Amino acid sequence: MDLGLAGKVAVVTGAGKGIGLAVARGLAAEGALVFAGSRSVGSLAEIDGVTPVPGDLADAAGPAALVGRALEEHGRVDVLVNNVGAVKQRLEGFLGTGDEEFEWALRMNFFIALRATRAALPPMVGQGSGSIVNVASVNAFFEPDAGVLDYGAAKAALVNLAKSLSQEFGPKGIRVNSVSPGPVATDLWLGEGGVADTVAKATGTDFDTARDNVVAAIGGFATGRFTQPEEVANVVAFLASERAANVTGANYLIDGGLIKTT
Repeated sequence: MDLGLAGKVAVVTGAGKGIGLAVARGLAAEGALVFAGSRSVGSLAEIDGVTPVPGDLADAAGPAALVGRALEEHGRVDVLVNNVGAVKQRLEGFLGTGDEEFEWALRMNFFIALRATRAALPPMVGQGSGSIVNVASVNAFFEPDAGVLDYGAAKAALVNLAKSLSQEFGPKGIRVNSVSPGPVATDLWLGEGGVADTVAKATGTDFDTARDNVVAAIGGFATGRFTQPEEVANVVAFLASERAANVTGANYLIDGGLIKTT
């Protein structure tokens, strides 16, 4: 299926690895001109159609600088993918999670997206079109334990913002949607310092046992496996495209059947 993204100017945050890298590759494969922001851009250097933009997006000026790079070179932004996200396991629960942890989670999972959106919307309004896709999480509404309560709260804020913006800017030709993955085979879950690794060290178990125990504790996958980053990227690309021209304010799950309710 041709998504009609050839020649579109796309900005992707957190594009150096995981879901963001898969999104950058996927959009570029569709012919989009991708500006890929990340602190580390080595993985992006050889991808045709991708312009790596190094920088710290957690810095207050970072998101606008990334969007500004696309505007400087092409004078427009057609697609913004707010992908930056980070989570730390809060093994001491709510009472052991202080303001600084919540502030960190909000900065990484909400404010970077907020600032990038604030930078991208004026040119989108000016051109009368645009698509914003936020990479949220099932934890925006699914919290089986307190281990990611600050992350879940931040992602819930992101989904709520997308819904509000879809209503305000829909009449101006701009669509705003969210994708909420369950556990994905990325460093966030399976890498050093990720969820499984943190739980293994805290419980004195090996990595595989910790991973399986965490998955079982949250209800397991109907498909029996983690989602792959490219599978999330496929949904993002569809929502970014005119194939989804009347889809806005939606939140698409891609979780292998983790969520069992309607």
